[in-house]
Amino acid sequence: MSFSGSGRFLHSHLPSHIFCQIVGGVISPLLANIALDGIEDIHNSVRYADDMVFILKPNDNATKVLTKVEEFLAARGLNVKASKTKLVASTDGFDFLGWNFRVQQNGKFRSIPSEENYKAFQAKVKHVVNNSNYGAKVKAEKLAPIIRGWRNYHRYCKMDGARFSLWFTRERAWKVFCKETKLNRYQVDALIDKAFPSVPYAENHHVNVKGDKSPFDGDINYWSKRNSDKYDGATAKTLKKQHHTCGQCGLLFNGEERVHLHHIDGNHNNWKPSNLAAIHESCHDYLHMSKGASQDYRELDAPKGARPELNERGEG
Repeated sequence: MSFSGSGRFLHSHLPSHIFCQIVGGVISPLLANIALDGIEDIHNSVRYADDMVFILKPNDNATKVLTKVEEFLAARGLNVKASKTKLVASTDGFDFLGWNFRVQQNGKFRSIPSEENYKAFQAKVKHVVNNSNYGAKVKAEKLAPIIRGWRNYHRYCKMDGARFSLWFTRERAWKVFCKETKLNRYQVDALIDKAFPSVPYAENHHVNVKGDKSPFDGDINYWSKRNSDKYDGATAKTLKKQHHTCGQCGLLFNGEERVHLHHIDGNHNNWKPSNLAAIHESCHDYLHMSKGASQDYRELDAPKGARPELNERGEG
């Protein structure tokens, strides 16, 4: 994807903290969406809750756009948060939802994890690796979802190079694991592979939502297939084989429930395609209800995190 290097971005953080003070941070994004509905009609823009970016062409008047935004907010008793509103050139880049976007001098668009997001992620990993209360096996189990989640969230960024491929982080963890006298180097290698699961990335290969599609438009076939694309590995292959329908009830996946991977014969070491079924979370609970504790029989799915949640930016 290429853009003109002369473009500009007006990045603004709108005042959702007003809602937080009233009812708390959990519902504040919802209230922000209600209060700010229609603000995107002012100018070409991208908004996620109270975080918004206006995309300006060389001849666009940034001051005029900002004035319209201020008028829009004033009518609702709100105002722009000046300390987090800035005008930047596309070649300088800006942070948005845990990513850093910029346009290179050659016009090529680049997106990488933001510095703040990367530091927060490293702090999480460091907390686990340096925790003396955990053995290497426990550390590997705790690191795997953190690493997989971070890589999935940034799977459409430029993730090569020693930093974002986590080469140094992996090397540090390997040295710490090696200090356990009960483990030989081959066991350590296996634990490191488990702790740092690989996730394929494809820079700028985002799949946009078609036209005016909405999750509430009733097009279950479209959204079922799109939501199925959030999964990878064995889950993705099984979903495709089942034509994006539940292997238990036969209904389409509508995105309201997570997809669970069920081992038909009950053997969780049998990963043959014929032994796997992608089913609704509720269907999985029903299947194992007679066994007393369905949690013991659940297989973790592998969502790609194609759409960001507020608590998935690596900051919590």
